[in-house]
Amino acid sequence: MSDAQPPKRSHVSPSGRSDEMLDADEQARQHQGVRKAHETELIEDYVELIGDLIELKGEARAVELAQRMGVTQATVAKMIRRLVDLKLVTSEPYRSIFLTDAGMDMAETSRARHLVVLEFLQALGVPEEVARYDAEGIEHHVSDETLAIMQRFTDGQR
Repeated sequence: MSDAQPPKRSHVSPSGRSDEMLDADEQARQHQGVRKAHETELIEDYVELIGDLIELKGEARAVELAQRMGVTQATVAKMIRRLVDLKLVTSEPYRSIFLTDAGMDMAETSRARHLVVLEFLQALGVPEEVARYDAEGIEHHVSDETLAIMQRFTDGQR
């Protein structure tokens, strides 16, 4: 998504509607980017949460992941198997879950993206509770270019 150029439109009305549609290839690229972000969104959320738990408590356990994600332990077990297959975590039955180097990198990147979006929303005046909720979704879908602009905006507010 970070390489995408803004679409060219001939006319945009005050309502934001255009008098013509995007080029079909451009529109397909946009939808493909969103689908890719959806695919990795849950993985990033789990990896980030595992990293947070390890940092705060020294370990991450499936029971706490289930509680904090609002899902069943069976759902967590399925995701942990997927994360192991992706080489993002290591885990053994009835043991803590640990991040691999790749998992730590993903957790740090996800946490940093989340923080930039959160601080940006708060700088705009979005209430903290709403900003935390919104940042959780936006962080996965915002391009690197937009994220950098958000960061510069927030840095200028300090």
